[in-house]
Amino acid sequence: MIRFQFVDDAQKNHSVKRICEVLKLNRSSYYKWKNSSSARRKRLISDAILGARVTTVFTAENGCYGAKRITAELKDQIDHDPVNHKRVARIMRSLKLCGYTKKRKVTTTVSDQKKPVFPDLVGRKFTADKPNQLYVGDITYLPIADGSNMYLATVIDCYSRRLVGFSIADHMRTSLVQDALLMAKGQRGNLKGAIFHSDHGSVYTSNAFQDACKDLGIKQSMGSIGTSADNALAESFNAALKREVLQDSKTFMNQLLCRRDVFRWCTRYNTVRRHSWCRYLAPAVFEERGPAILKSAS
Repeated sequence: MIRFQFVDDAQKNHSVKRICEVLKLNRSSYYKWKNSSSARRKRLISDAILGARVTTVFTAENGCYGAKRITAELKDQIDHDPVNHKRVARIMRSLKLCGYTKKRKVTTTVSDQKKPVFPDLVGRKFTADKPNQLYVGDITYLPIADGSNMYLATVIDCYSRRLVGFSIADHMRTSLVQDALLMAKGQRGNLKGAIFHSDHGSVYTSNAFQDACKDLGIKQSMGSIGTSADNALAESFNAALKREVLQDSKTFMNQLLCRRDVFRWCTRYNTVRRHSWCRYLAPAVFEERGPAILKSAS
């Protein structure tokens, strides 16, 4: 408090009682402030040290982590006292650190009304009891500086949010989503009995993709036409990728850099990037520790 500091500075020439009377301050409040000065000084030093640690993590993650992810990262560091995410948030506000939150929207779903519609087997419940039961997928565009686009097809496991299959190409033909599905099959070994949920894009309703799903023993599921919430998990993944890879840029410099940066982020997403759904573990780590984590929480 500035007024208390004034009292402290002026007491050499005037009594504390007189100064407090003039300033209409409570003397007990002043003495309480004075007696806690040592604790305040320690807190300021502690905040400064924590601020340096927070800044280090924030910089290492390219400004993509918010308070909760940074807190999880700090808790995994040895030889440090535990820290609360609210305190980290306060420190970040004081340092003017905040993650990227911009949103962009381009339609990549071209529905084919002539193709059959598959029932919605998910009902916006993007959860599973174990891996390899329920997957969601989508296609998102990746803008290039020359005006062209690259496209990313994904296959995400709802149990751990792990990206088990993806494919990048300069087209949106059926082979794009087939390649992502085949990568998922290679990662899991067998997809028989699993559900794959998507929107009504023509590539997902195509005969070729339906045949691929049948060959792999996959059941197709689709949400309502024109409702992004019915495939919210895949939409959220797309938004996070663009937000964290592009950041302040509007486009990728060229197709080669686009492939490199997106591949690098997808790999890091599975193995390093902390996911709130996974209790701030990376998806691959969550799958490894999943049973133990769920048992400890029950």
